[in-house]
Amino acid sequence: MTVSSALPSSLQPSTTAWMAQPALQAAVREIQSVGLPACLLDPRYRILAVNDAYSALYGDAAELTNQACFRVSHGYQVPCDQAGESCPLDRVQRYGHSARVLHVHKTKSGDEHVFVEARPIRADGHIIAFVETHRQIPVGARANADVPLIGQAPSFTRMMEQILRVAASDAPVLLMGESGTGKHLVARALHASAECDGEFITVECSGLADGVFENRLFGYEKGAFQGADHRQIGQIESAAGGTLFLDEVGDIPLPQQAKLLNLLETGTYHRIGSMDDRRAAFRLVCATHRDLGAMVARGEFRQDLYYRINTFPIEVPALRHRRQDIPMLTEYLLDNLWREARPRPVLDDATQQVLTGYEWPGNIRQLRNVLQRALLLTDGAQIQLEALPEISGEDQNPNVELGRIVTLDEHEQLYLLQVAARFTGEKRELAKLLGVSERTLYRKLEQARKAFEERKKA
Repeated sequence: MTVSSALPSSLQPSTTAWMAQPALQAAVREIQSVGLPACLLDPRYRILAVNDAYSALYGDAAELTNQACFRVSHGYQVPCDQAGESCPLDRVQRYGHSARVLHVHKTKSGDEHVFVEARPIRADGHIIAFVETHRQIPVGARANADVPLIGQAPSFTRMMEQILRVAASDAPVLLMGESGTGKHLVARALHASAECDGEFITVECSGLADGVFENRLFGYEKGAFQGADHRQIGQIESAAGGTLFLDEVGDIPLPQQAKLLNLLETGTYHRIGSMDDRRAAFRLVCATHRDLGAMVARGEFRQDLYYRINTFPIEVPALRHRRQDIPMLTEYLLDNLWREARPRPVLDDATQQVLTGYEWPGNIRQLRNVLQRALLLTDGAQIQLEALPEISGEDQNPNVELGRIVTLDEHEQLYLLQVAARFTGEKRELAKLLGVSERTLYRKLEQARKAFEERKKA
């Protein structure tokens, strides 16, 4: 049962008098006073009022009023939760408190990642409306961000939401993912989202001898050892007020792991050659392509250190798990790789299909290298398959990433709901594309919606 159907008739959103309720009038004043894009929504997801920032993001206020929020922000025909996404209003109605989600919205500037927060407005003990605020994210769907993290795939968006949730805290973050997935860029995005005053300092942990690692991390005093002819500030000190990023943390030798653990537990350190304790004041972000849990079981990584750095793990998805992002990543990379005065070559359709279907064991790093070579091998206006010799002969059948196993009937129902939400034409056109009669389509959609509501209640 929806909130609106449970409301007394006096609280139904159907009259001018309803909008005159003090709680709603206060909500209208509230959205006009906030700096973020904000709107007031009724329980049927209709827009009642917007502020100037919301209009600047989505369109003229008069045109937005009385439209469904999911049509404005997504172009959907049904609410987000029926189109395969998480809906903050649905969460508020279910649990009675504020909810936040990260969505890709269609704004006047193009597709953007927007952090959406919804909270309930109550009268006489009932939820009668919602205030929704939208915060644009400087990294995400568009390629003109300072930190070029680009994507719209569900796995990418989940990662982005985790970044935003942890950014404001000082919890240590562990980025896990295959080589070439962009963990360094994710760490930079986390640093940028935290809006801290200090710098982003990277410590490359691979291939460092014990003494070198300690010297770089802690710094040293003049005369601390042979060859130390000057004082050296350590990377911990350089990261004060900012972020210390330990890249490939699984490669730190066991003896140095103990010293890193002591730093994290005590919050103090001293330069080599000095006995003066110094306070460590940085945000710790670690990254690895290794299975640290398995390394702990083999005695190759300290368990206590693992627990220290694994407070907030974030999985950075492999490129093959976000295939829908490959076209936009390709365009971004080609634009950044092109250095000539003549127009940049474009990908023909066959080449783009090959790129999208390839497994990409080296992930985004491999994609960049393939595109750079393709540009060097291309003389004409189009990049064709001949310019991709390292991948064009591979099996191009993409693997299907399975999530929750569902019945075939449920799979069809979910597919129909998502297609109907995204299709902007007439139902008879959709029926023709699906190979069924219009009557059959309406019947199946009605069954799908009823089944969806039943699963929600369950």
